[in-house]
Amino acid sequence: MIELIESIVKPLVDHPEDVSVVENEREHQIVYELTLHQDDIGKVIGKHGRIAKAIRTVVYAAGSSSKKRVQLEIND
Repeated sequence: MIELIESIVKPLVDHPEDVSVVENEREHQIVYELTLHQDDIGKVIGKHGRIAKAIRTVVYAAGSSSKKRVQLEIND
């Protein structure tokens, strides 16, 4: 899943070397924390959050086979 998120996000940003994804597994959910370069946050979020919503939709669909809830957080 980490590779999927990175493969979606890296082509969108100007600083792909600063993209990192960390997986935190909790009792009933898996949280993926996406950290970016400060200048690239707007590019990943997009106008009115459309790009972030699309990325989250793909991640949720890919994680639907898991019994745990999958969540993506974009860190500043």
